[in-house]
Amino acid sequence: MKQRTCHALTLMALLGALPLQAAETAPAPSRTECIAPAKPGGGFDLTCKLLQVSLQETATIDKPMRVTYMPGGVGAVAYNAIVAQRPAEAGTVVAFSGGSLLNLAQGKFGRYGVDDVRWLAAVGTDYGMIAVRSDAPYQSLKELVDAMARDPNSVVIGAGASIGSQDWMKVALLAQQGGIAPQKMRYVAFEGGGEVITSLLGNHVQAMSGDLSEMVPHIEAGKLKVLAVFAKERLPGKLAAIPTAKEQGYDLEWPVIRGFYVGPKVSDSQYQWWKQTFDQLVKSDAFKAQRELRGLFEFNLTGAELDSYVKNQVTQYREQAKAFGLAK
Repeated sequence: MKQRTCHALTLMALLGALPLQAAETAPAPSRTECIAPAKPGGGFDLTCKLLQVSLQETATIDKPMRVTYMPGGVGAVAYNAIVAQRPAEAGTVVAFSGGSLLNLAQGKFGRYGVDDVRWLAAVGTDYGMIAVRSDAPYQSLKELVDAMARDPNSVVIGAGASIGSQDWMKVALLAQQGGIAPQKMRYVAFEGGGEVITSLLGNHVQAMSGDLSEMVPHIEAGKLKVLAVFAKERLPGKLAAIPTAKEQGYDLEWPVIRGFYVGPKVSDSQYQWWKQTFDQLVKSDAFKAQRELRGLFEFNLTGAELDSYVKNQVTQYREQAKAFGLAK
């Protein structure tokens, strides 16, 4: 009897030593889909294609991932569809960005909030920036802000989104730190980043608020110069010459993260499969090459760490939006 008890205790100890996550992980979904909550060709499409190609190149799944498009409200339509109509689809992930979180903070996703989905993985980031023409008279961010302070009408800032968007918030925070009332700055919204660049090159606007990745070809062509990147520290490689806003005296960071969430009723075991898949995927050379190809920088968070980051970010965005009268 004593021997059986010892054997039982030994078996229990061995089982207890096994990784708990392995026992709780579901098999790979038989069908996978990435929803890009916009029309083809934008940042959400880029995010889904990054995942689609990386999964295929690493042979993580048997069948290619499907990418579908669900435009509307910078993610609002897709968010509502997943929560209300497709909450338990284990193979479906939805792309999100920092812009999605800003809209959540401003209540633009309707009756659903940040707690209504399961935040899964962040796989990269871009950074906000301010750019001018290469022959512009401004050699630093301070010179641009000083010109705005002297005469707000002399500097027209263009961006590919409306008031309250990420591009507007970035320049509004910059103006505020320069002692300029945001409502006094001249801000012109265009339909997208391409139109802003055309307008900047034609000198119809004097500066542009946008994201760094879209600037790289124009920097290399010598047509535009970036006065500041809104990152914590200078970026690596060929972008290392671009100063941060912080080192020029402006306490401003604006990461534009890219990632995925799943529906609220996806089971823990199914969620765990995705988490473990992303944890391994971001370490692969294939994924790193695809991320660099798309102009994104390393930013890897999964599971509880991402959930905490997203909720803190939404809270921060809400406070910033309140200060500008854009949220309750």
